[in-house]
Amino acid sequence: MDRHHARAGADGPETNHTSESAPATPTQSIKRIYLAAGCFWGTQGYFKQLTGVVATRVGYANGKTTTTDYAQIKDTDHAETLQLDYNEHQISLAEILRHFFRIIDPTAVNRQGNDVGRQYRTGIFYVDQQDVPVIQTAIFSLEKMLGQLSAIVIEPLHNFVAAEDCHQDYLDKNPGGYCHINLALATQPLEPSYDEPENLEEARQRVSGLAFEVTQHAATERPFSSPYDKSFERGIYVDVVSKAPLFSSKDKFDAGCGWPSFTKPLSAGEVSYRMDTTHGMMRTEVTSSRAHSHLGHVFDDGPAQKGGLRYCINGAALEFIPEAEMAERGYGQYLADL
Repeated sequence: MDRHHARAGADGPETNHTSESAPATPTQSIKRIYLAAGCFWGTQGYFKQLTGVVATRVGYANGKTTTTDYAQIKDTDHAETLQLDYNEHQISLAEILRHFFRIIDPTAVNRQGNDVGRQYRTGIFYVDQQDVPVIQTAIFSLEKMLGQLSAIVIEPLHNFVAAEDCHQDYLDKNPGGYCHINLALATQPLEPSYDEPENLEEARQRVSGLAFEVTQHAATERPFSSPYDKSFERGIYVDVVSKAPLFSSKDKFDAGCGWPSFTKPLSAGEVSYRMDTTHGMMRTEVTSSRAHSHLGHVFDDGPAQKGGLRYCINGAALEFIPEAEMAERGYGQYLADL
């Protein structure tokens, strides 16, 4: 019997029975960030679609006064801003910032789309000082890719004023309303494919025999056989077939089960789920979204303080990219996730 993703122990493995085709909802640890990305209608419409975003509210931030409204923001120097609450066990600030960079022109000064003026400046306004290193690393990686400085302002939040009710969830109320952001992007992978679809079959043939059996035939490597099981070097783990980024060393932990274990994926869109009823068990299988590689299973017996999920993954389905090589190999935007 394939006992992959069951905890090994003296009395035999424990099987996690679940009828869900997606992972159980992790426990919540809510954090807040404020993003100025031009017109706040589209910014809210985009981010509220993301898994892990639990609440959004639009308003005016970092102006000169403690009160303002839509008609006065030019005079009070506030920026149209989205207040975003997120469950850090489902989505990281680094991932949120990758989405933020995707929907803005990071070099535009006081302008986004057709909107021009100081109220449309781009900014990341934080309320937790511990977020600053993540923000700075993300900006550094972005600017390195751009080859120039960005126009994004990084400041502590001050003088936030909630916008009028008519602006809250505006595009839900006015589906044909103006939006400079392509809202459909929220459901698409953050990065272009690391292996073009026509090359995936060739990529599958290049992997080792074990990796092929695991990723293509849902085989299971022997417990405690992967060198990644006990490795905690800083870096990211990518799909051995498509090279798409899957997991961060920051989210890796020793589950004692014999397979590399993680509390969450790097980006929700990079993994997919389906019910697995093989071997007389009901489990949630995890696959890579791009190459459809079998990776492993996810269970709800992970560390409670990290959300309670355990992504139990075959090491043979992964390739590790050390921190020192990430930028050179095209993964610099993920340095903020470490």
